[in-house]
Parts: sequence; structure tokens; C-alpha cells
Amino acid sequence: MARILMITGDFVEDYENMVPFQALIAMGHEVDAVCPGKVAGDTIATSIHDFEGDQTYTEKRGHNFTLNANFSSVSADDYDALYLPGGRAPEYLRLDNEVIALVQTFVSSGKPVAAICHGVQVLTAAEVIEGKNISAYPACEPEVRLAGGKYQSLSMDQAITDGQFVTAPAWPAHPAMLRQLHVLLQ
Repeated sequence: MARILMITGDFVEDYENMVPFQALIAMGHEVDAVCPGKVAGDTIATSIHDFEGDQTYTEKRGHNFTLNANFSSVSADDYDALYLPGGRAPEYLRLDNEVIALVQTFVSSGKPVAAICHGVQVLTAAEVIEGKNISAYPACEPEVRLAGGKYQSLSMDQAITDGQFVTAPAWPAHPAMLRQLHVLLQ
């Protein structure tokens, strides 16, 4: 099975972090969850984003999530794929030069890269989606377009694959996104 790197951080969307982490492990894959500035055993705070009929999602404090690997020692060479969850963490993760370099290495090596919701903000900052069909939370559409991507407006439970990229708008798309990522990993 595959070895997958998850780059995450404080106030990541709870479901987009926990559900794929557990589901990929249940499928037999190995998943290392890392965060810049933190080590294995440290925790990150998560947020729960919900759709309750307002013009945008609501946010509540989620669970603590324990990291199982050290960001400082990861290398794209050691992994088969990359997963980027959403929430607020991508806002600051995209400012980290080491995160950007790592993402660029995954992309240039042709390895599968999955991003959900605001996770696409890391891809746009890395300037790796030009010409690609990319979905994300609708508020990220301008960023996708500015980075040269072709934004795909999908239902919240859908995902899209374009080459090595699997992207989706939000956590209701987990079944579709994980199924498409699993195909790329075979």
C-alpha cells in the first residue's frame, strides 16, 4: 500500500483531517501527519465547519489531533502521495517556504496530490495548478483562477481528478475524493 504525507496545522477542519487520516489507514495505507514547528506527539487544534443555512459555513472548536511524524525530517522521496486538508491552517501553511518547496517537489515528481476545501490555498501559493481542473471551497475560486487553474464548481459531495490532482469542495466529498485518490495510488 501507499505511504501518504498529510501536511496539517492548528485549526485545520476537523473532519477533513481526521476522517481521511483514519480512512486511508483503514484501507491499509500508511499516513504521516506533520505540522511545521511541531513534532510527533504534539497536538494541533481543529475546527468544525458546518453548513447551517448561513451565507457561509460556521466554525466551532473541534478535537485535538496528535501528530505522528516530524515535519523537519520529511522528504517527498519517502512518500507516494500528498494530502492537504482544509480549514484555516492552509492560510498560514502557504506562507511557509518549506511547505511550498515540499508541495512543488511532490508535483514535479508526478505523485498524487489531494486537497480539499481551503487546502487548495497551499497549491495556489505553490503555483502548481496552472491549466488544471481544480475544485475547492467556493470562496477559493478567485485564488484558483489567479493561479491559472480552471475552477470547477462541484456539489459539496463531489470530487474531481485531473492528472495527479484530486480536489474537492468540502468534507461531504470524502467518499468521492478518497475513492479517486485510492485509484491513483494503485
